[in-house]
Amino acid sequence: MAASSISPSPSPSSSQELPILYRDTKSVVNHLKLSKNIEEIKRIHCQITKHGLFHLPAASSNLIYAYSRAATAQSLDYSIKAFELFCEEHKATLFLWNSLIRGFSSAGHVDEAVELFVQMVDEGFMPDYFTFRILLAGFTKAFAFQEGAWLHGLLLKVGSYGGVQDDIFIQNSLIHFYAEHGELESAHRVFDNMRERNVVSWTSLIAGYARGDDPRKAVHLFWDMVADNKIVPNSVSVACAVSACAKLQDFESGERLFTYAVDVGIDFSINLVNTLVDLYMKCGAVEVAERLFHECTDRNIVLWNTMLSNYARHGMAQKAVALFNDMLISGTKPDRVTIVAAASASAQLGEAMTGRRFHGYILRNSLDVWHDVSNSMIDIYMKCRELDAALRIFDPMKEKTVVSWNTVINGCIRNGDWRSAWKHFEEMPWRDHFSWNTMIAALVQESWFEDAMTLFREMQSSGMRPDRVTMLSVASACGYLGALDLAKWTYAYINKNQISTEVKLNTALVDMFARCGDTKSSLKIFEKMQNKDASAWTAAIGAMAVEGNGRRAIYLFSEMIKDGLKPDTIAFVQVLTACSHGGLVEEGRQFFRSMTKDFRFAPQVIHYGCMVDLLGRAGLLGEARMLIESMPMEPNDIVWGALLAASCVHHDLEQAEFAAERVLELSPGRSGIYVLLSNVYASAGRWKDVAEVRLLLKDKGVQKLPGSSLIEIEGMIHEFTSSNESHSQMELISEMLQEIGHKLSLAGYVPDLDKVLLDVNEEEKEFLLSRHSEKMAVAYGLISTGRGVPIRIVKNLRICSDCHSFMKLVSAIYDREITVRDNNRFHHFEKGQCSCSDYW
Repeated sequence: MAASSISPSPSPSSSQELPILYRDTKSVVNHLKLSKNIEEIKRIHCQITKHGLFHLPAASSNLIYAYSRAATAQSLDYSIKAFELFCEEHKATLFLWNSLIRGFSSAGHVDEAVELFVQMVDEGFMPDYFTFRILLAGFTKAFAFQEGAWLHGLLLKVGSYGGVQDDIFIQNSLIHFYAEHGELESAHRVFDNMRERNVVSWTSLIAGYARGDDPRKAVHLFWDMVADNKIVPNSVSVACAVSACAKLQDFESGERLFTYAVDVGIDFSINLVNTLVDLYMKCGAVEVAERLFHECTDRNIVLWNTMLSNYARHGMAQKAVALFNDMLISGTKPDRVTIVAAASASAQLGEAMTGRRFHGYILRNSLDVWHDVSNSMIDIYMKCRELDAALRIFDPMKEKTVVSWNTVINGCIRNGDWRSAWKHFEEMPWRDHFSWNTMIAALVQESWFEDAMTLFREMQSSGMRPDRVTMLSVASACGYLGALDLAKWTYAYINKNQISTEVKLNTALVDMFARCGDTKSSLKIFEKMQNKDASAWTAAIGAMAVEGNGRRAIYLFSEMIKDGLKPDTIAFVQVLTACSHGGLVEEGRQFFRSMTKDFRFAPQVIHYGCMVDLLGRAGLLGEARMLIESMPMEPNDIVWGALLAASCVHHDLEQAEFAAERVLELSPGRSGIYVLLSNVYASAGRWKDVAEVRLLLKDKGVQKLPGSSLIEIEGMIHEFTSSNESHSQMELISEMLQEIGHKLSLAGYVPDLDKVLLDVNEEEKEFLLSRHSEKMAVAYGLISTGRGVPIRIVKNLRICSDCHSFMKLVSAIYDREITVRDNNRFHHFEKGQCSCSDYW
């Protein structure tokens, strides 16, 4: 091969004569070493060829080195050709092999680098420490774990040759390699076997733990290095440890590191300042972070981004937008991270004009080439409720990532456009966890629980493995459906698949079983929880409230306080509800007073509603009315509704009429109020008033909510609606109801016809009473399940007194446990008794 055959095409400037100083080998070598890009190397190469210098080993070998160092596709091609030509006249050297390996390795061409390494060994060259350093650096950069592990194994075999195995640079490179791949045990093993360590050894391992799942270990390692007394940490070491504290949100440990750095005089590099600012922002010490930021005179883009991202993350949108403007004024050019953070802040503001101005800046500066910037703009317009503008960005996007699709779907749901959300979800080429979780959670939020479960099954069929976020929504859906078998399956699925059950998911499981009437399982999960926050305790208290176990609810409330947790608004709602369901009037009064006296926060409307319910259930209607009239805020329809319901139960017609008037003034569309008022008139035999109320209901176009009951049989949910006989097994259900009616009449049961609030004859009343939804559900349960199998029913309205008596007798005659969850609480019927002790 002739030397000219590899000479590159001359560039316009290369036709000029080589300066005289280039015509000796030393000059050529110096200029090759100083060359900054491939164009300079090509010009020198042309002149080397022209003046016949290629045959000189020093010139040709440094040319190969220069091409390899440039590490572009073209330069690497030239380096191989030059190497082959060199080997025709001269013997290859280890320096040249290392140069080629370095070039391909640093360019990310891992396979070619390994091939060159093997070829070098085959040619009889033993790798030196430069070879191993070069390859390890390349494998780390290319994230080539298998190749790196292979090289480590080879190093252990041949490492004794020339002391390579003990080279501290190579050992540090191995620590860095394993740490970058998250293989911290392997990194630590290399570290432990080192005969000598320097600050890079410690820092590489600290950095690995700081980035990984054990940032606490990074902090401990830093102080181990300090205790070693042989190594003095540098600013990089401190920065890595501080970043670990930021991840942990451990303010005290971060402050200790800061104090140490000041005491020993460590240079506060921009990187260290950046990690300290990040620490203070993440720990909520915003003023300290702002002071550090403003005192820093050489701010770089990373520091600006740290402040901006943290402002956006903490919901400080106004500050984030102001900082972005300051950054532009300072002359610092934003990068992709800046734009995404600023977009997040603009989206939080929800101001269309701000969003449009920001979009204009992006278009003027051609920043929309980054898909994540386009995604951020979609999010801005969605949060500004400008769905059409968002879709105008999304539709023409050439590269729609899964994040793009998810942003659109989430935005459509947020804007209530379910049709578009479903359309885009169906059109997605690929769905990730966020896609499925967003749709399932939205269905649960809209109370479409069965649809949510159907979509969950589709997710499983697609091969996507549910995570804890998925199961959070599934647990919520199971709870609202009251489907105990499904709830048990959900819990078993979580355990079988080892899905992480942190506090939030465990709390959802506690609530799920409570809503399904299985408070034993609910409390069992609660007691197993190692970490319990206020929401977990509140869920357990709520479980006791719906069961009517007021004493146990009060005990749990006191245990929560002993555990050092302050009860919140919801905790007081649950404990007051438990007192109401348990008839614990005095205890309820004490809890209500303690909100102001012991916990220093004023009761809200919802707490007054609980107290009115508590007093009303106990028949203390006068006291309940006085409490309403003493409220420091205007009572809402819920408060007056509680008084109305209690007045109906205790047949106080005057109080009921007064409360009903107040409710209808505040919420004229609540059908239940018309029904309650109609019921109280009917129970008093005032049929004319009943007719007037029902006519008013019709005139206002308010639809009465029909009684509906759900029962789960072999994993299927069956729904029954009062007086609706459309169920496929209705003939058998009717026969079963006749049998039940006969057996109950023998036991002394007399239907309470006063509960049929229609002006019809007694025979018709008795038939209508037998077709209450929960009675049909229990009849279906008896014919569809084996002897002794518990029956569980979920009803959308409060169970009437006749159905309550009916269920008690059925539980005794048929020896079945029957659980009915109405819209207020659970009733557990067993052997003729109810857990509510007839107080509901």
